[in-house]
Amino acid sequence: MTDHNQVHNNPQVETSIESLTVKAGDHNVHFRKAGNGPPVLLLHGGANESSDWVETMILLSKEYSVYAPDIIGYGLSDKDKDGYSLSDFTESILALIRILDLGPIFMVGHSLGGRVCLEIAFSHPEMVRKLVLIDTAGFSRLTYLGGFLGMMAWSVRKALGRPQPYPRILMGNGANPHWMCLEKLPELRVPTLIVWSRIDPYYPLAGAIRASELMPQVKLEIFPGYGHAPHRAEKDHFHGLLQEFLSQG
Repeated sequence: MTDHNQVHNNPQVETSIESLTVKAGDHNVHFRKAGNGPPVLLLHGGANESSDWVETMILLSKEYSVYAPDIIGYGLSDKDKDGYSLSDFTESILALIRILDLGPIFMVGHSLGGRVCLEIAFSHPEMVRKLVLIDTAGFSRLTYLGGFLGMMAWSVRKALGRPQPYPRILMGNGANPHWMCLEKLPELRVPTLIVWSRIDPYYPLAGAIRASELMPQVKLEIFPGYGHAPHRAEKDHFHGLLQEFLSQG
């Protein structure tokens, strides 16, 4: 491992977050780590990176070992200008879990990160203790508004000559362009908490409701208001739900 540095994010909190990089499969994957205890993995969304989870890490590190990687193509992890597929994201996270020898793990994912969590739970359910899915991809098609907002952000950066901070998403080999996975949900035997904004401009609440009807062990929490990141918009509410869910059973 390299880049072993302590990051003190709040001088009033006696918690340090380490910044680490490890070779996981074919990629160098950067991740943040804090605390000691049962392992929790936090996966960011498609327009974020691991710093999105700093406050959550500080909170959970009192009872858990918390890991927040930069998914490949993001943050300080390896980047390939040609882009990545869902399977690339998934395999690199699986490689990270294995090389760190984390065993059965609590997994929390937002948007893209939630879809990666689901893919791991489908293929390796023995590796997942519980799932927390936040406005995740795969339960509904990306809205036209969501696609437009993403394209506009890309176009503005290009026009200003700014680098694109997020990787190209590859959809070859017959992949569903929306990563839909509803048909797999009835077989998922992992206790799951779904958290969703009542009005999400990218993935409508109707998809989360449909998913909750298909999953055997699930709880759906709907946050009021507009947005795609309820874990940030309502941090205290989300953190309370997260702590309660992880500690149950």
